[in-house]
Amino acid sequence: MVLSLPFLLLQNLPPMMHHKNQYRNCVGIMLKNFEGKVFVGKRIGEGFEYPWQMPQGGIDDHESPESAAFRELKEETGIHNAHIVAQSDEWIYYDFPEGAAEQLYLKQYIGQRQIWFLMDYIGQDDDIQVETLCPEFSQWKWIEIKELIELVVPFKKEVYRQIVNIFSPYWKL
Repeated sequence: MVLSLPFLLLQNLPPMMHHKNQYRNCVGIMLKNFEGKVFVGKRIGEGFEYPWQMPQGGIDDHESPESAAFRELKEETGIHNAHIVAQSDEWIYYDFPEGAAEQLYLKQYIGQRQIWFLMDYIGQDDDIQVETLCPEFSQWKWIEIKELIELVVPFKKEVYRQIVNIFSPYWKL
């Protein structure tokens, strides 16, 4: 079988070189508390070896990334009392691992592209409610920023490294 050059080139492109329409537009939220710790939630579902992640989700049609970030934060955590400190300047891309898109009901996408927001949480821990209408997390906790990368699924580790790098100036490391 002879493969054409365009086919070979497409197979080896890094995520950001694929067409943007192949990626679901999303936001991610790095929420930090007054102690400088980061919020993570434990994903609901079985089979997650690394179940912890920060809140994230899709951007609806005609919705700004900022609006989507606040909506996702409220939907996933019940949090409504936070404010934006910073945001990523560019989209951050990642590809789904084999079979993940089908499990996530996102078959039309090969991955996600995200705008990330750093937010300060200005509420109390008692205000956090992961038992929402459509829960995504079974529990939550605050962690040190240096623990973050080790807790996430392998295919998101590079994204989280980028986010930590982008937002690290806002921490006393």
